[in-house]
Amino acid sequence: MLRYLTAGESHGPALTAIIEGFPAGVEVTKEKINAQLARRQVTYGRGARMKIEKDAVEITSGVRKGLTLGSPIALSIKNLDWENWHEVMSSDPEQIVPEKEEAKALTRPRPGHADLAGGLKYSHLDLRCVLERASARETAIRVAVGTLGRILIESLGISVFSHVVQIGKAVAPEYSLTYQQLAEQSAHSPVGCADSEAASAMMEQIDKAREKEDTLGGIFEIVCTGLPPGLGSYVHWDRRLDTHLAAAVMGIPAVKGVEIGLGFRGAAVPGSRYHDEICCTPERGIYRPTNRAGGLEGGVTNGEPLVLRAVVKPIPTLGKPLRSVDLVTKKECLAALERSDTCIVPAGAVIGEAVVALALADAVLEKFGGDTLGEIQERCRKWRSETGSLRPEK
Repeated sequence: MLRYLTAGESHGPALTAIIEGFPAGVEVTKEKINAQLARRQVTYGRGARMKIEKDAVEITSGVRKGLTLGSPIALSIKNLDWENWHEVMSSDPEQIVPEKEEAKALTRPRPGHADLAGGLKYSHLDLRCVLERASARETAIRVAVGTLGRILIESLGISVFSHVVQIGKAVAPEYSLTYQQLAEQSAHSPVGCADSEAASAMMEQIDKAREKEDTLGGIFEIVCTGLPPGLGSYVHWDRRLDTHLAAAVMGIPAVKGVEIGLGFRGAAVPGSRYHDEICCTPERGIYRPTNRAGGLEGGVTNGEPLVLRAVVKPIPTLGKPLRSVDLVTKKECLAALERSDTCIVPAGAVIGEAVVALALADAVLEKFGGDTLGEIQERCRKWRSETGSLRPEK
C-alpha cells in the first residue's frame, strides 16, 4: 500500500524521497519530522559529521497547508557538507576538479563495509562510487519517511518507542517498569537506556573505544503499544507482518540480526515456558499474562504490544584500520580512513523506530484501507469495537 524510494549520496547535494500511497488529511509538519531527525543526530557516540550537518526537511509536494493531499509526497534534506565536496561529487563532469577527485578516491576497501562487494558488483575501481550511497547517511531521509508513518499510526492510538539494551559489554538490567515509564526514562538518556547505571557504563564503553580508535555495537529494542489485533496475515509468507518488520529493520546498515519477542533468547526454553497462555476474566476479557511472542503469532498481531530487538555490529570505519588490498596496485595495505562514529546503536534505535512505524502504517492501510484519514480512523474504531474483548495488559 505504501511505497517509497530514496535517492542521494552521502556527500551529494541532498537526500530525497518520494512516498506514494499515503492517505489524505493527515497533519504533517516540518517540525514533527525535524524533531525525529534531531534525535538521530544527537545520540552519544556520533562522530564529526554530525557537527557539520543540521538536518532539516523540506516538503516539496503532497502536502498543502499542513495536510497531506493523497498525492505523492516528496521530501528533501540538504547535505551541508556538499560545499566541501561539490568539486568531487558533482554530476557535471565540467565541475569536477581532477586533482581533488584523485585525492578523495578510495581504492583501499574497508573490511565489513560495502566497498569491495559493491565495487566488484558495479565494476568501480574508485570505491567512493559505492560508499557514497552505501553510507548510513541515507538513513536520515528514511527517518523522515518513517515519521510520516509514525504520525499516521499515532492518529490511531498506536505508539512506538525504543530503548538501548546493550552497548559493548554494558547490558541494561531486566526492567519492572511500565512501557510508559520505560519510554520516558530512555528518552532522557544520551544513549537511550532507561537505567542510569547501565547508561553510564555504556558511555564509558564508548569513551574507551573512542580512545582506542575502535568502534562498538550493541542491541536496541523497539516497542509498539496500542496495536489492534489482525494486522498482517498468515496465508502467505510475504504477507506475514514479521516478514515486513524483519526486512525493514535488517535494511538498516550495520543491523545483523532481528528477533521478535523472546526470539534467540528462547532457543533453550521448552515450549511449556515459551508460549503465552490465554486467559479471560469478566473485567479484562481475553488477555495474555505474558508476551514472549512479542505481539505476533503466525505473522499477525494478537493485540499485545509488539516487541522486537535488533543486533547492531560495530561499524567498519576504524581509526586504526584493518588490513586490506589496494585495488589499483593489488598490494596489501591498510584500509581507507573516513570520518566515522564510535557507536551508532542509540542512533540505530531511532532509525529502527522510523522503519517499524512505516511498516506498521503499511499494515494498517492494508487492513483498513481508505483514501482519507477519517475513513481509516472510523474503520479502525469499528474494528477495535468488534474485537473489544481483546484487552492487552498495559
